[in-house]
Amino acid sequence: MSASASLGTAQTEQPDSVSKLALARVFRFFESLAVPLAALLVSFALFGVFVAFTGNSPLDVYAEMYRGAFGTWFSFQNTLLRAAPLMLTGLCTALPARLGLIVIGGEGALVMGGVAAAAIGPALGGAPPPVVTLAMATFGMAAGALWIGAAGALRVLRGVNETISSLLLSYIAIALLNHLVEGPLKDPTSLNKPSTVHIGDHNMLANTPGFDVHLGLVFGIVACLVCYVLMDRTTFGFGGRIVGGNVRAARLSGLGVKKLVIITCCLAGAAAGLAGMVEVAAVHGRANASLVAGYGYSGILVAFLARQNPLAIIPVSLLLGGIGASGGLLQRAFGLPDAAVAVLQGTLFVVLLASETYQGRIRLVPRALGGS
Repeated sequence: MSASASLGTAQTEQPDSVSKLALARVFRFFESLAVPLAALLVSFALFGVFVAFTGNSPLDVYAEMYRGAFGTWFSFQNTLLRAAPLMLTGLCTALPARLGLIVIGGEGALVMGGVAAAAIGPALGGAPPPVVTLAMATFGMAAGALWIGAAGALRVLRGVNETISSLLLSYIAIALLNHLVEGPLKDPTSLNKPSTVHIGDHNMLANTPGFDVHLGLVFGIVACLVCYVLMDRTTFGFGGRIVGGNVRAARLSGLGVKKLVIITCCLAGAAAGLAGMVEVAAVHGRANASLVAGYGYSGILVAFLARQNPLAIIPVSLLLGGIGASGGLLQRAFGLPDAAVAVLQGTLFVVLLASETYQGRIRLVPRALGGS
């Protein structure tokens, strides 16, 4: 064969290999979605059995749930309000999970972030609102970063299990919240519900343009995009994936495992701390027991259902936010207990954990494209 013929053959084979690689990536993308989607369907089926035992039609309940979550402009905006903190608390679990850590202390980081924001806001007095907002966000993120960073430091420096330490730190954060709002930070005018001093109406977060939804939604989306770039498109994220895949190999390759773990945990805590600041600056205006709303625990489910992918956290947060937003409507329309939504979320979490054994066993990539 002549040199020109060989060159022509190589040029023909190169586009074919590129197209096969692209197809293989598409198939692998659907492989990664198969297990979570199957878990979602099974969970809704099981919840349908629970609904049937209450004497209601599962299809009617699901139709009403959709209407209460996405059916009207008002309900959709209510879903967006609930999805905003879920995006940030979902990152609190998803980022450390990339390094093989199971951190479930997002509730504590959110609470500490909210307390820090509520403390610094009134203290700044007559400062311009943008300055107050920036200060509250900074202090809120710093408090959350220290809280989850402590769990990461305990893991790499003392060998303390991060799952247990982060959970116990959440209880400590809630205890501190109760102490502060009933003691040093208590507003004397808050009698029935102890709270901190109001940050001021002029310091409350504005709404997102075009929506009756606060800017916390923008914070959540931007945070997910930034974390995606950081974890999937930088050497820092590549090092984190190596640590998550094989810690021993990471150490042998010279990576600073301790540094990576602590920094990632601090970033995760900062995201949850920002969620706490948003709850104070956009919803409550002060810190009180209402901060403990369960967003940190729901964020665990968001992270697992999204497969720890920061981009996937956005639609998953919308889904779970919609489920939460429809809870009151289900109670009024069908007489379902107030905990019905929690039953669905709990079922989804259990089924999702059980489905992990099938992760990686589903093969959609044809053998011609490199599948097994």
